[in-house]
Amino acid sequence: MSRVAYVNGQYLRHRDAYVHIEDRGYQFADGIYEVCLVIDGSYWDYEGHMARMERSLNALHIRMPMGLAALKLVMQEVVKRNRLQNALVYMQVTRGVAKRNHAFPKNGATPALILTAQRFDLDQSDSQAERGVSVITVPDIRWRRVDIKTVGLLPNVLAKQAANEAGAAEAWQVRDGFVTEGSSSNAWIVNDKGVLITHPKTNDILGGITRETAIACAHDLQIKVEERPFTVEEAIRAAEAFITSATNLVMPVVEIDGQKVANGAPGPIAAKLRDAYKVRAKRG
Repeated sequence: MSRVAYVNGQYLRHRDAYVHIEDRGYQFADGIYEVCLVIDGSYWDYEGHMARMERSLNALHIRMPMGLAALKLVMQEVVKRNRLQNALVYMQVTRGVAKRNHAFPKNGATPALILTAQRFDLDQSDSQAERGVSVITVPDIRWRRVDIKTVGLLPNVLAKQAANEAGAAEAWQVRDGFVTEGSSSNAWIVNDKGVLITHPKTNDILGGITRETAIACAHDLQIKVEERPFTVEEAIRAAEAFITSATNLVMPVVEIDGQKVANGAPGPIAAKLRDAYKVRAKRG
C-alpha cells in the first residue's frame, strides 16, 4: 500500500509529496517539528506535544498553521489513510515559502505544514527493553537553544551516526564534563539509593514530553527524582541508566562507552517506570 502524507492542505501519495525549493525549512532550517506516538488509536502524551509545539513556534515567531482541533483531525486522517493502529506521527511546521533572505519575509509568509505517519512496533520496543541498549558519549556541539524543537538537527545527526558506527543505539552528548541528553532522547541514571537523576530543563536540553510523564510516574511510584547534571563517570558507576523519548518510551541503558552499567542488564526501576509510563501516557 502506498503511504499517504499531508502537505499544505492536501493528502498525497508519499512519493508525490513535495515542498517548494524556497521553503525556509529547506533553506534555513526555519521551522519546528513534533512526533506523537499513537497506540491502538490513543494519542500518547498528546496535550504535552501540542503545548510544546506551540511553545516552539512562539519562540521562532511562527504562527500555528491551524487550530489544535483541526490539527488533531488531520493527524487522525493521516493515520487512518495509512491504515495504522500503532504509529509515529511526524508533524513539521516551517515559516513557509519566501524569496531567500536571512531576515523574516517583510510581508510575512504562510506557514507550511506537513504530516507523515509510519508504523510503530510496540512489541519490538518491549523486546528491546528487556535486553537494553548501549550508548556512546560525544561532545555536545549544538547551539544554545536546544529547548526549541527545531528542524536544525545536523549536530544530532552526526551524533546518531557516530552511535550507529559504534554499534550503539544512542549517543549521549557531553558539555563541560556533564551529560546533557542523547541525540534524540533524554538521559537518566539511577544512583545506589534508588534516586532518579536527569539534567534539569534549561536551554541546554530539549524538555522531553516523555521525560515529563516519566517524572510524574516516578512521583506516583514514590521514587525520588533529582534534576541535576551528572558526569559520564557517575553514569558508568550508576545502579541503572535509561533513556526516554516518544520512540523509546523508557529504554534501559546497559552499556556506556563499552563499559557495563552495574551487571550489564536492565534494572528493576527502569522496568517499573516503563510499565507506569504506558498506563499514564494513554491519558493524553
